Amino acid sequence: MNYSQRKKDHITLALKEKNVQGNNGLSKIRLIHSALPELNWDEIDLSTSVLGKKVPTPFFVSSMTGGFSEAVKLNSMIAKACARRGWIMGVGSQRKGLDDPKALEEWIEIKNKFPEVLLLGNLGISQLIHTPLEKVETLVQALGAAAMIIHTNALQECLQPEGTPQFKGGIKALKNLSKNLSVPVILKETGCGFSSQNFENLCGLGLKAVDISGYGGTHWGRIEGDRISEGDIRKQSSITYSNWGNSTLDSLLAANKLKNKDFEVWASGGLKTGLDAAKCLALGALAVGFAHVILKQAQLGEQALEEQMFLLEHELKIALFCTGSRDVSKLSQWEYVK
Repeated sequence: MNYSQRKKDHITLALKEKNVQGNNGLSKIRLIHSALPELNWDEIDLSTSVLGKKVPTPFFVSSMTGGFSEAVKLNSMIAKACARRGWIMGVGSQRKGLDDPKALEEWIEIKNKFPEVLLLGNLGISQLIHTPLEKVETLVQALGAAAMIIHTNALQECLQPEGTPQFKGGIKALKNLSKNLSVPVILKETGCGFSSQNFENLCGLGLKAVDISGYGGTHWGRIEGDRISEGDIRKQSSITYSNWGNSTLDSLLAANKLKNKDFEVWASGGLKTGLDAAKCLALGALAVGFAHVILKQAQLGEQALEEQMFLLEHELKIALFCTGSRDVSKLSQWEYVK
């Protein structure tokens, strides 16, 4: 199967509810209500600082797709909405652009249309290990990226028919990239989260941020299982591992335990509401990402997409107001109940 068809299939399968796990653990968290907030609604400020930049909201669209014709329209729509609402946008994998300069044109066109959007580049760690720094820098420059995401997807690579489960040397490659790339480096999981040991191993590498992308949202093990023919050993394996991963909540709690972390913690993985976002912020995340809810509404058109983004912002403002938090930095100072 060619690259473009695979990416197209990923979008189709990601929209199926059976491939969304749905239990990220955040239902266990209850924010403490304040009956006397001592502030007015119009004082609520969603702006924050991530990657050393002041941004209007702590929200970002998690990396989803690229590399096939229909994705150009989809990504342009999302970029336009992000420009209007001040969200950061993670792009889909730029892997194809390593060998095909034409594959970069999609993102160049989007950046030219919406120069104000902070775009985050994206490359898999198994590709990074064998890719010269100069080629990664080419991806950054073509996109005008504010940072470069390196995604780690061990389970998906084990099950994907075209998978490349060669991760040896990944930590060394991350350290080298963080030291020498012209923009900050972000490490991102793809729906299976991080453990305490993982976070300890990431200290001192020079990463700017780690997006935990925990278990509870789109599950790439299930998606790849849907792509595998009956009779293939990986078909049964995908069922065996259909609930594999560290939840978004557990990953956040693991990050909280690490006292000497030198990177920002970002949260994604099954987030559906502004209240989910508020809980993640209260647990120490500096930015929160959405994928499935964004993709789903984008299928309905530009207006539906922007209405969904506005709803998420509005729900976060309610959480801030009802905890007496004037801005998102104050939210992390309030108690929560597990």
